[in-house]
Amino acid sequence: MNPFASTSTLPFLLPHFALIADEHYRPAFLDGMKEQLAEISAICATTDAPTFDNTMVPLERSGQLLTRVADVFFNRSSSDSSEFTEALEQELAPLLAAHADAISLDPVLFSRIASLHEQRDALALEPEARYLVERYFTEFTLAGSGLGDDDKARLRDHNKRLSTATTRFEKNLLADTNDLALVLDDVSELDGLTPGQVSAAAEAATERGLVGRYVITLVLPTSHPYLAQLTNRGVRERLLAASCSRGIRGGAFDNRDLVLEISRLRAKRSRLLGFANHAAGVTADQTSKTPEAVADMLGHLAPAAARNARVEQADLQAQIDADGGDFELAAWDWAFYTEKVRRARYAVDTAAMRPYFEFERVLRDGVFYAATRLYGVTFTERPDLDSWHPGARVFEVSEADGSPVGLYIIDVYTRDSKRGGAWMNSLSSQSTLLGTPTIVCNNLNVPQPATGEPTLLSFDEVVTLFHEFGHALHGLFARVTYPKFAGTNVYRDFVEFPSQVNEMWMLWPEVLANYARHHVTGEHMPQDLVDRIQASSTFNEGFSTSEYLAAALLDQAWHRIDADEMVTDVAAFEASALTAVGLDNPAVPPRYASTYFAHSFAGGYDAGYYSYIWSEVLDADTGEWFEENGGLTRANGERFRSRLLGVGGSTDPLGAYRDFRGRDASRQPLLDRRGLN
Repeated sequence: MNPFASTSTLPFLLPHFALIADEHYRPAFLDGMKEQLAEISAICATTDAPTFDNTMVPLERSGQLLTRVADVFFNRSSSDSSEFTEALEQELAPLLAAHADAISLDPVLFSRIASLHEQRDALALEPEARYLVERYFTEFTLAGSGLGDDDKARLRDHNKRLSTATTRFEKNLLADTNDLALVLDDVSELDGLTPGQVSAAAEAATERGLVGRYVITLVLPTSHPYLAQLTNRGVRERLLAASCSRGIRGGAFDNRDLVLEISRLRAKRSRLLGFANHAAGVTADQTSKTPEAVADMLGHLAPAAARNARVEQADLQAQIDADGGDFELAAWDWAFYTEKVRRARYAVDTAAMRPYFEFERVLRDGVFYAATRLYGVTFTERPDLDSWHPGARVFEVSEADGSPVGLYIIDVYTRDSKRGGAWMNSLSSQSTLLGTPTIVCNNLNVPQPATGEPTLLSFDEVVTLFHEFGHALHGLFARVTYPKFAGTNVYRDFVEFPSQVNEMWMLWPEVLANYARHHVTGEHMPQDLVDRIQASSTFNEGFSTSEYLAAALLDQAWHRIDADEMVTDVAAFEASALTAVGLDNPAVPPRYASTYFAHSFAGGYDAGYYSYIWSEVLDADTGEWFEENGGLTRANGERFRSRLLGVGGSTDPLGAYRDFRGRDASRQPLLDRRGLN
């Protein structure tokens, strides 16, 4: 009676969350791995010569039980974890790593795939089928399928240890993030925050049994949105110090040894696979192709970003001096005085925008509205369908003619059981071969106000919502035959492109006018404020670009170490890496330091955090195309959907971009956007 044993009978195969209990996960995982290995063995046992239908098709059909349970479990472990999920994830990590190796390192399976790859020109395959053969051959080769038995044994050991270490890193980070939340005794210490934010801090304290006090929970990056508002400099310093202390305090949650272990193991594994370092192995199967290409781009941007940040720093110091402040600008002052200078120079107060960004209106009249205008799709809430948490809401997505697209689930509010940041994932991905529909999910971490009070978003939270919804649209619109190419299964340094494109609609005139209304009066956001926002678009970009590039270059530095290089001091390595690229400004710390850099050490963006700005080249170039071609129209949306979003991972992404744009992307729009000319 395990709910995972068969496909769901709910609409769109939505998992039966009401029926799933803790005791169902482990046996479903074990049965799922056993079942898939039996399916792989059946492929390898046939004496018939390899064909696409007797090798690739059953390979793509394999592992459906494992996929069902894994999609549900890993969504839960990231959005609503517990002692049970943490313990099971630790147990499963090495088992799943060994399972993946058992498939990708199977010599008979690889031989069959290699045979098909060798004769692919003569097989007269459809383009998607041919690309499937090419992708499997490349991925199996890079995974070590061609190694000898002794080297495969060493590789399996490295992969097993890495899976355990990265899982521990993520769990330590969640625990330390919760433990370091800033507890305040007096409401006066929250001066500068809005009533809704104060209410959220009181609610967070109450949930922890600290009635009458206030708790500011930490976010994933180094900086915190409240640093722009808190007037008490001491509280700002404490908040940033708490953020920067994650993973370095000693004790059970210290991540420094794990950073060293993970980077060393990745370097050793890369040497075994024939690469100079982990970054070389990762980029070999990305659009960038080499770490040198990444270094060239990041190195081209870093000096200009650092220079702009120094100019901004001088402006902020001048503001401090003008206010009579007898201190030097520190990292915890940057956001606060940035807002002061922004108000003085552009008459833009981002905190004053919150009343115009009520969540429900932003979602329905902004995010959904833009998607309807562009793609014709509509969204209908389905309160009759349960999700994994009472706060997560389910929407049915339909085409303009009423035909189904899929389900969209959004889980907005922060809680101690949810990991930091914002993300998209899938509970089911469309595949013609398997007959599966699409269910995509967005998770955010917005502080929840007290019951009855509106959820007012910050400017950055609105950007994040549009961004993550771009990933969701990518997952909803992909239409492919083979599950390998479903949804957002594209190159890592391409996957951020659709989501970044979707950010542009946040300030697009027709969209903004439709959702940016005062939550009490209903009045539109004043046009002159919108104009001032646009005029200040490059303001503080020196800081923003520098903090991002510092993290991206730090990620590259950790993953370009040689297998024989013995790094022993995390802080010293960080300092050296940032000094080498001219981003060692104490007032501009990296967006993530190593011990809480989840993207790099637990989140699948190892040696790939550069992807955001790499994809932004395409994004900025696409924004220029939309502006040149009439903006928010169904014709433009259909072109973008059919040629980029709709193909999923079933074709070369840069080829798909050329098909859409008519040429390769230019860097110039990115340089213009970030003020880096």
